[in-house]
Amino acid sequence: MTQHLAAPLTGTSDDAPGHPSGWWRDAVIYQVYPRSFADADGDGMGDLDGVRRRLPYLKELGVDAVWLSPFYASPQADAGYDVADYRAIDPMFGSLLDADALIRDAHELALRIIVDLVPNHSSAEHEWFKRALREGPGSALRERYHFRPGKGADGELPPNDWESLFGGPAWTRTTDPDGTPGDWYLHLFAPEQPDFNWDHPAVADEFRSILRFWLDMGVDGFRIDVAHGLVKAPGLPDVGGAEQLRLLGSSEAGLPFFDQDGVHEIYRQWRVILDEYPGERVAVAEAWTPTIERTANYVRPDELHQAFNFQYLATSWEASALREVIDLSLAAMRPVGAPTTWVLSNHDVTRHATRFAGPPGGGTQTREPGDRALGLRRARAATLLMLALPGSAYIYQGEELGLPDVTDLPDEARQDPSYFRADGQDGFRDGCRVPIPWTREGSSYGFGSGGSWLPQPDSWAGLSVEAQSGDPDSTLELYRSALAARREQPGLGAGDAVRWLDAPDGVLAFARPGFVCTVNTTDTAVRVPAPGGVLLASGPVATDGAGAELPADTTVWWTV
Repeated sequence: MTQHLAAPLTGTSDDAPGHPSGWWRDAVIYQVYPRSFADADGDGMGDLDGVRRRLPYLKELGVDAVWLSPFYASPQADAGYDVADYRAIDPMFGSLLDADALIRDAHELALRIIVDLVPNHSSAEHEWFKRALREGPGSALRERYHFRPGKGADGELPPNDWESLFGGPAWTRTTDPDGTPGDWYLHLFAPEQPDFNWDHPAVADEFRSILRFWLDMGVDGFRIDVAHGLVKAPGLPDVGGAEQLRLLGSSEAGLPFFDQDGVHEIYRQWRVILDEYPGERVAVAEAWTPTIERTANYVRPDELHQAFNFQYLATSWEASALREVIDLSLAAMRPVGAPTTWVLSNHDVTRHATRFAGPPGGGTQTREPGDRALGLRRARAATLLMLALPGSAYIYQGEELGLPDVTDLPDEARQDPSYFRADGQDGFRDGCRVPIPWTREGSSYGFGSGGSWLPQPDSWAGLSVEAQSGDPDSTLELYRSALAARREQPGLGAGDAVRWLDAPDGVLAFARPGFVCTVNTTDTAVRVPAPGGVLLASGPVATDGAGAELPADTTVWWTV
């Protein structure tokens, strides 16, 4: 195809005077999970043309950029995170021409496009891996992955004790071309996702080429999947224990397959490429690290632009815990000059409207629906808190509708690969991936004319875009109002600090230029000062001039 098909957006953000430029610093980025967003061809699966047709909705919502989860050619063993061809679109999503049209239309609406990049592993159907198996021991292609002989008298045991995040050993034994048992290969996720060997120069060369291919297509940036996993410790040493998944983010010593220092040289090389292109192209790391300070290493000035703040996502709805993680996050990013990011939901965790529906400390995945009204009230309050903080915010599709997780999907409908493997991730990620509702009626509430690949609850008719549009009390209109105010208020988004104000127990209050945010995380109403006029609130707030009655689980924005 002709390169530079879709011209990039240009210009910088309207940052506060003296603050480093960069549109991403205070951007609100909306995550689209393509298979669950909009289905244009009626096959029950979302596609790129469906996303393109719904871009005006995202423009009206008020976001700055759209991040697309993988749409590459893939056997779909892990919902597209097993890539067979990084330069092709899977037919279920469309074609390169559809991708070009999507990028063009987005840019015409002044929306930026960020695409997912999956560099830690490929699909087992990738041509390199297929040739490595077909050619057998001695194939040069095997050096681009982690092939190792097994332990034991006949090589019948895995090369080390690493565990797959989807359950079971992180190794699968191959069969040689002559039919005899062969070497093992490493896969930190499903067996259909063999890990690349980033010590091999051909792997680095290939991904630099892939970056340029999509930058030439006009994309504005990349979300880097498993950014912490590319480099493994020399010699692939044993961890020395089971239940390794539970060690993620809990041990400063780290794991030999995650957050190795060698990943940073890779990202320095990528930054050089990104800086060659006009329009401020960016990269954001999905990096699970033991500490926020380790996360900051990924966004040093010569590396990536943003990193997801998973510590914030995992924080309970408690004032003291929220204040602590906000302070730690801002303090960690300040020395490297990077913006802090804030996120409440994504395609891998239970939606926060459900997580917050139960008692604190439930983690990022739960199977319990909890108190729906409580969860929604807290989710609305948490959203206003997130959008008031300095830095960039991420919104997962459907959270603007207040969608809960679907916790009662029938077993036969589930497709999460870890659901079918023992002792891996929770395996219930399908609940946050159910296609979103657009209309009150129809076989899939407007998602498409041919049903939906995961069943939608009957209750979602009332949560649809159609049902909520124009209703001043709806969650959708709250998001629209909040994002409009964020654009209009210079004290929102930009900067790198907050000024905490005195507040009762269980209440957070902080000031930004011309703005104050007050958050009641308790289960009872609290009397608070009224520092100015009410700009926006997540629930009804009664003011009497000198003060206000702030209901339980409610956030209010004040102009001062």
